Amino acid sequence: MEVQFAPLRPWDDFILGSARFAQPDFRDLTKWNNRVISNLLYYQSNYLVMAICIFVVIGFLSPLEIILGGAVVVLIFMGSMWASENKAAIGHFKRRYPTTFVLSILLMSYFFISIVGGVMVFLFGITLPLLLMFVHASLRLRNLKNKIENKMEEVGLKKSPMGIFLNALGQEQEHLSKFADMLAAQSKDK
Repeated sequence: MEVQFAPLRPWDDFILGSARFAQPDFRDLTKWNNRVISNLLYYQSNYLVMAICIFVVIGFLSPLEIILGGAVVVLIFMGSMWASENKAAIGHFKRRYPTTFVLSILLMSYFFISIVGGVMVFLFGITLPLLLMFVHASLRLRNLKNKIENKMEEVGLKKSPMGIFLNALGQEQEHLSKFADMLAAQSKDK
């Protein structure tokens, strides 16, 4: 199946007029995680535009540090993905603790960037867009279009870059397995 980029959602729907926001239920981590994943998939093009804008502004201010920071993050991410595929213990850890795995990638990136310098560029150029995406995805309530698009991604009718990225980080494992269990239960009932 071909990878399809999600369309850029109207800014009115993303953050302005018709956007609905609410505090997530911190007691129900599964529901909060599903909201974040759904919004990351649905608004992925908007998040990409936002991240590129922040990255470009920081890049103009400190071009060498942003290139170095980006290279370090990409190398650590690629190394982590390789290790999770080829080392059973790391792969098990990634499947069992996906959020901790992502945080460990960020902490390793921070550590290596602090060795070569440019920590402030890392914080503003790389983690600020990630933080803004996470905050928006946590607070933005899902709408019907969002839910339909995400179900199409889950079932496999669509494949997007964010879906591939989240799957590589192990963030959709639980989401997809619940959906597969639900489909299996329905087929047994018939």
